[in-house]
Amino acid sequence: MRILVAITGASGSLYAQRLLDNLDAGQHEIHVVMSNYAHAVISEELPEGLKLPAGAKLHGLKSMNVPFASGSNPFDVMVVIPCSMGTMGRIAHGYSEDVLLRSADVMLKERKKLILVPRETPLNLVHIKNFELLTLAGAVILPANPSFYTRPKTVEQVVDTVVARVLDHMGVPQDLVQRWQDEKD
Repeated sequence: MRILVAITGASGSLYAQRLLDNLDAGQHEIHVVMSNYAHAVISEELPEGLKLPAGAKLHGLKSMNVPFASGSNPFDVMVVIPCSMGTMGRIAHGYSEDVLLRSADVMLKERKKLILVPRETPLNLVHIKNFELLTLAGAVILPANPSFYTRPKTVEQVVDTVVARVLDHMGVPQDLVQRWQDEKD
């Protein structure tokens, strides 16, 4: 699969890191792009910095000279994790001023999978309307709402409950989180 991981300046860099930790660049073509403010948030939240899987390619935000910025060469899936409300609003309204936003626009127009992982609370009506617009346009809105039925014991295990759902929606096999099971008799 050809995968684009986009990281914005919303809090939740660990979600992006754990997703990247669970993608195999030997099996998938992985590209990464970050918004301007993502760098500042990563430096606060991931003191050792973002670690890319070997073979993943990091791209500058302003370069439109990348394959995923064109409808003639769309990727299989793009995940914006975490996705700030500002980025979500710009994607919802087709404001494609940089390669991250343009790539999301390409995914929507080419009917490819676009997964947005917002990490915001509470939501206002503008956020909800943007969720609606993006859902109608074909995006998957997958909020960073962890689950607790597996009784996670670490922050990483809590984060993995969301990352596992992202991987499921990407179509990438995962064994991070135990699946919900039938009740035992």
